[in-house]
Amino acid sequence: MSTTGTDEFKAWHSVADLYHGFFTGLIMSAVTRRSTADAAKFVFGVFRRQHHERFLAGIEKFGLTKTPHAVAAAQYHYLSNWIGGVNVEYIRESDRKVWIRYPPPRWAWRGTAICAIPGEVSEAMLRGWHAHNGVSFGNPRLGFVCTKQTVDGQSGLEGFYYEYDRDLLPEERLVFARHLEAPPFDPAQAPKLASDTWPQSRLEKAYRNYAMEYVRSALPVLVQQLGPHDAGHVLHLTGRLIGMQSYTDIAATFPVQDDGPLGFGQLLADVLRAQGDDAELRTTGDGVTVSQRQWTLMAGVPDYHPACLEALRGLIEGLMDAHTRRLRLALSAAADAAPGPLTWTIKARSLAPSADHRFPA
Repeated sequence: MSTTGTDEFKAWHSVADLYHGFFTGLIMSAVTRRSTADAAKFVFGVFRRQHHERFLAGIEKFGLTKTPHAVAAAQYHYLSNWIGGVNVEYIRESDRKVWIRYPPPRWAWRGTAICAIPGEVSEAMLRGWHAHNGVSFGNPRLGFVCTKQTVDGQSGLEGFYYEYDRDLLPEERLVFARHLEAPPFDPAQAPKLASDTWPQSRLEKAYRNYAMEYVRSALPVLVQQLGPHDAGHVLHLTGRLIGMQSYTDIAATFPVQDDGPLGFGQLLADVLRAQGDDAELRTTGDGVTVSQRQWTLMAGVPDYHPACLEALRGLIEGLMDAHTRRLRLALSAAADAAPGPLTWTIKARSLAPSADHRFPA
């Protein structure tokens, strides 16, 4: 699939939706297959890791280094989430008090998934990121006051960055005041990105990367928390489920020629290229191979573990299962190497009829 312009943007959006679904599904798997405590610990780890990797760099990227800290924190959250397609609002009351609000539908808890997210898990996200902004700024007076959480049945996730008159204790960096409510949002007063430095092509690629980077952060966090064996199982199962559920949308974006090895091989190569990988499709005597130079998403991650690859394996197996049951997939990868090179081998398989058609009594 050769994509340019609008077609390429559609491909990026399709991949973003796939990884978005995987990230949401991974949190649901932690809740339902582990425990609320495990899920909260996992979400805290993901968002604290992302905060360390992205926040101060984003403040500089958006030109907010000389902005009052409460304003800069809220503007960063507004702009970065807006780029990622998140429904978000920004209301500035003063240099020391600025609201950020995520009205429904909530991006992180996709669709009906929100029904499976306990309040403790949403709170862990706030503790992982929002409560740490003052620490990153070197401003011990900056905290976050949460006034609502959507997962608790309230009208959105909202709160405000507030700079107090004194230094905060660690447990005061996030507090709750549910009797308060955000003022109305005026889009005309929201921060804007400069069109000359943020052209459409950059915005579209950033939209894709927003969802993918959550997965980049999540995989090593889960491996460290659960260990490679248990984490690999959760990653693979979640990927397989999300791949199967996402196939119809993926196939609507990337042309599918047939349900044989070549047809799925072409689809796989297109998806890999759309997510930023170099992928080469080759036909063999009894099937096809798709080779990746590396899994670009995880390249350069200092604590990468081969168990992280179970996420990608699961996603691709799930896509293939929904494509057809008449294929088999094998992955060749160095067990102790960085995420690549990878070779996917796709061959036909027959569905053998059952030898015994009797049902149990």
